[in-house]
Amino acid sequence: MERGDLTHEEWVRLRPHLPKSAQRGGRWASHRRVINGILFRQRTGVPWRDLPARFGNWKTVYERHRRWSADGTWDKIFAAVLADADTEGRIDWSMVSVDSTTCRAHQHAAGACRRSPRVPGKRSTPRQHRPDEGLGRSRGGLTCKIHLAGEGGRRPLALLITPGQWGDAPQLIPVMERIRVGRLGGGRPRTRPDHLGGDKAYSSRRNRRYLRRRQIKHTIPEPGNQRANRKRRGSRGGRPTGFDKTIYKRRNEVERTINVLKNFRAVATRFDKRAYVFHGTVTVASIRLWLKA
Repeated sequence: MERGDLTHEEWVRLRPHLPKSAQRGGRWASHRRVINGILFRQRTGVPWRDLPARFGNWKTVYERHRRWSADGTWDKIFAAVLADADTEGRIDWSMVSVDSTTCRAHQHAAGACRRSPRVPGKRSTPRQHRPDEGLGRSRGGLTCKIHLAGEGGRRPLALLITPGQWGDAPQLIPVMERIRVGRLGGGRPRTRPDHLGGDKAYSSRRNRRYLRRRQIKHTIPEPGNQRANRKRRGSRGGRPTGFDKTIYKRRNEVERTINVLKNFRAVATRFDKRAYVFHGTVTVASIRLWLKA
C-alpha cells in the first residue's frame, strides 16, 4: 500500500457498495487498484496520462471515473456510505451549515464540445450534466463554485456545482433538497437537520420561509440593509429574525469542511472540462472523507 491508497479498513467499508461485474463483456479490472488511481489523481492533480504504472492503463482509470460520474454510480456510493455512517451514529445532525467556495478553473477545463454528452451505452445525458458546464467568467478568469452542506463532524452531506459568478442565496434550497440520508433499517430517508447555520449571503425571505415551512431551526444573520428595510416598513416588515451568537460560532465547521475538501488538488483547481465529471471528482473526495475513521 502506497501513500494515499485506501487502507484495509476503508476498503472494507467501501467494497460492499461497488458495482458487480456485468453479465456480458469482460470483467471489471480490479476496483481497488483503479480507485486508488483515481484517488491519486484527485490528491495530486496530475494529468490522467501521467498516472504511475502501478495503477494500470491510465485510460482504464479515467474511463471508470467518467462512466461512474455519468451514470450516477459515484452518487449512489456516496449515498450508501452516508447511510452506513448514520447507522453507526457518525453523522452530527445537531448543526448543519451551508456555504460555498470558488474553484479556479485551469485552462484545460475550457473548450468542452458543445454537443451534449451521453451516458456510455445509453442515449440519456449524464445525471449531473449542465449546458453551461458549470463555468463562469470573472476578472480573474474561468471559475466554478461548489455549494455544499456540511455536518458537525466537518464532512459534506450534499453538494452542487454552479458557475463561479452565481450567488449563494438562490442555491440554498437546491442544496437542502439534496440532503437525503437513507436508513438501513427501512423507513424514509432523513432530510432535515436539527439546526441549520449560514452566513449573511443566505439571508432572504424566500430562504427563511422555506426553512420555516420545513420546520428547520436556523441561525442566519440579517444584513444591515435588510434590517433597515424591515424597520422602514413598520408592522408590514415582519418580526425581527432570531439570532444566537453562541450557535453561530459553529458555522466555522463548514469552512473547515471546505478546507479539508480542497486538500485534494483536483478539487481546489478544476481540470475537468465537463461539469458532471468535476461533480464526480468532488463526490469521490467526499466519499474518501467519510471512509476515514
